[in-house]
Amino acid sequence: MGTTEYDVIVVGGGAVGENVADRAVQGGLSAVIVESELVGGECSYWACMPSKALLRSAQVLRAARRVRGAAQAVTGDVDVREVLARRDDFTSHWKDDGQVKWLESAGIALVRGHGRITAPKEVTVGGEVLRARHAVVVSTGSDALVPDIPGLRDADPWTSRDATSVKAVPRSLAIIGGGVVATEMATAYAGFGTTVTVIARSGLLEAMEPFAGEMVAEGLRELGATVLLNTETKSVKRVDDEVVLELGDGSTVSAQEVLVATGRTPRTGDIGLDTIGLKPGSWLDVDDTLLVCGFDWLYATGDVTHRALLTHQGKYQARAAGDVIAARANGRPVSDEKWGTHVATADHEAVPQVTFTEPEVASIGLTAAAAEKAGYQTRVVDYELGNVAGASVAADNYKGTARMVVDEDRKVLLGVTFVGPDVADLLQAATIAVVGEVPLNRLWHAVPAYPTINEVWLRLLEAYGRP
Repeated sequence: MGTTEYDVIVVGGGAVGENVADRAVQGGLSAVIVESELVGGECSYWACMPSKALLRSAQVLRAARRVRGAAQAVTGDVDVREVLARRDDFTSHWKDDGQVKWLESAGIALVRGHGRITAPKEVTVGGEVLRARHAVVVSTGSDALVPDIPGLRDADPWTSRDATSVKAVPRSLAIIGGGVVATEMATAYAGFGTTVTVIARSGLLEAMEPFAGEMVAEGLRELGATVLLNTETKSVKRVDDEVVLELGDGSTVSAQEVLVATGRTPRTGDIGLDTIGLKPGSWLDVDDTLLVCGFDWLYATGDVTHRALLTHQGKYQARAAGDVIAARANGRPVSDEKWGTHVATADHEAVPQVTFTEPEVASIGLTAAAAEKAGYQTRVVDYELGNVAGASVAADNYKGTARMVVDEDRKVLLGVTFVGPDVADLLQAATIAVVGEVPLNRLWHAVPAYPTINEVWLRLLEAYGRP
């Protein structure tokens, strides 16, 4: 059994782990990534990239159909075969050669296999022992949670991986769940012409502003999907070539396939946590420098921290972690104050997210309810996006809503939510306003170009009131 030393060992070679290793190497350290599947991880092959590729073609068609003159030119429907082929290109046909070349160019070593922590600062991969001089970082991500619904596991359900890597689109699809994965995949498959039924135990997108879930439910129904809210799935069974779901009211739903989208579970069950006194399968509690609480050498980034299960937020954590590991290893000052170089402050109250549904939902920071629960004195301002001149140019009969949540004590934004077609590109300005704690009286001087949908910023400020 051979032993190799590195400054930093990163367990998990997804987008998050890659960024940890890259920042550590740029900080003058040596780093190795341990990966049991494909370098690039969930985001590259089964999540962000393939899911958005599946959604985009139908989204473009709908956008054209919302503009008179372009609508008359749209004479066909989505070519599903071409959509799947384009998706395959985005995943590099599930080959990681390009990602491996990038690791080599960045000076990051790669060990393929399943890594387990076998002692402090030690990871064993097959017959090879890796020892870290400074840090081990767990970046193993998460798996789809399959709830204990009678018969569900025996029915061979889809998870998000199956939905994004599908080779043939089913004629009908039942989706259990009401979150981001459920609503995005409902949008994608409805766009393919699949008969979609969404079964949500409560509402849709419940962590967001209430109007977001309501508008997405309406949008899905307009696409032909059936949306069942406040509905329990009591049991599931596969009968011949169909899956039959029994609902709480005794009715049933039948579909060719069933997708489970009810949450995530940390991929930490078999990475050796028990050898260092932690519970296998648990989320890892970290401080804002991503150091696992109770350790001076163990870090965690991405989904396993349960802070914000989003690729871009995990990469943000990774940059902070890689930089702080290098700073601590080299005896350089650590900037761990709020919003410092070596902390992931934004995880707490400034997380941006786009949900690529019909319509889109783009949000940053706290919802009105979350801000109130956190003890802020707030004022909430809403505005109908369709009343903005730029929106009427972008699409005929544009429908959308914007909301800003204001901290009345400091006169800064705590949260912003946009719901409507193509609102994703509005989000970065909102993110800067929230993270930068830009005073409202200064935002009045950020003049939106006319006629663009960004003019909603002026309308929100006018609704709030001139200082």
